[in-house]
Amino acid sequence: MKLNSIVDRYIFKELIPPFTMNLVFFIFIFFMQQILKITNMIINYQVSIITFFLMLAYSMPYFLVFIIPMSVMMSVLLTFLRLSGDNEIVALKASGISIYRLLPPVLVFSLVCALLTGFLSIYGMPWGESAYRQMALKVVSSNFNLGLKERQFNDSFDGVMFYVNKIDLENKSMKDIYIEDQRKKGISSTVIAPEGYLFHGDDKYSFILRLYKGNVNQVDLDRRSAHSIEFDTYDLKLDLKDALTQTHKRKKKEKEMQLNELIAFVKTIKTKSPQYYSVLMEIHKKISIPFACIALAILSVPLGVQSFSARKSAGLGIGLIAFLVYYLLLSAGLVFGEAGLYPPAIGMWMPNIIMGGLGLFLLIRTANDRPVEIFISVNRLLNTLAQYFGIGARASG
Repeated sequence: MKLNSIVDRYIFKELIPPFTMNLVFFIFIFFMQQILKITNMIINYQVSIITFFLMLAYSMPYFLVFIIPMSVMMSVLLTFLRLSGDNEIVALKASGISIYRLLPPVLVFSLVCALLTGFLSIYGMPWGESAYRQMALKVVSSNFNLGLKERQFNDSFDGVMFYVNKIDLENKSMKDIYIEDQRKKGISSTVIAPEGYLFHGDDKYSFILRLYKGNVNQVDLDRRSAHSIEFDTYDLKLDLKDALTQTHKRKKKEKEMQLNELIAFVKTIKTKSPQYYSVLMEIHKKISIPFACIALAILSVPLGVQSFSARKSAGLGIGLIAFLVYYLLLSAGLVFGEAGLYPPAIGMWMPNIIMGGLGLFLLIRTANDRPVEIFISVNRLLNTLAQYFGIGARASG
């Protein structure tokens, strides 16, 4: 599959600009979604811009894994819409070049993007997840208030769960505090206080949470006893050193594991538990999503060619609907696969099979000059609307 002809090189070069444009556009949308979070962290929690954008960069591999296949689909669709609109497809057919002959540059382009997506999925995502977690711990160690958020349960420390209804960042006071402390083996302590203050301890890794006029409920599981104590002042010591040490020793989560680690891990699971299905889903997801670049690219070729009789916006609309269908199929596969309702391989590979199969079906019909009814219907609808509004405009004039 060598790009040894003028047509192949021409189509391959035409695919690059729309791909770059779509990739930048979707990345920009991702950044726009983080604007509120950026403003909140920089202003309220005094996190530096450099630190936040480093954390943002660590999360980029995860989003690029989904952005690249969509950019591939839109670039192929836009390219063939332009070729069709400029009658270049008609000229190529007149010179004896079939639609099948236009596939090699598309397949090579989508294969390159699939390899890039696979690299990000197998190596980039685990690296990004681990680096993000380490950076988050450093941020928490320099500003513990970042780890405490209003009306959210927080488990930054192993064995300690926080819930704070309101936080005043200026004087570091907290209102309506709920703490569940299980750091002592066999003893579960629940602390409730209407007010508290946070102080630095002996070093930058230690903090003291001073609570006022609350109560402590302790349950001793070994002795099967319970105690309740009311207090005027209660100091709870928190040490980030323990949290950092436990983080380095803890087992990696599925998203932090590379492909070989996931395969080795799934072999150690003897029962088909929810974790077993979750790990299997992660394995198949790392491989199946890169192949979506090829499946969606094949689908985009007939969508772009057959949309020439309709309006360009109609072709783009159909392309976006096709990607939405793929994403819905992928989401359904993740949900039902993790629940164990069917094998994870089916859940992760079925979207590629459906979209790729649909693409081959449309490609064969397009090569045989047999238009699909959906394009004819869209064209008729657009022509009807154009005539209606055109007549209305003339009448009003």
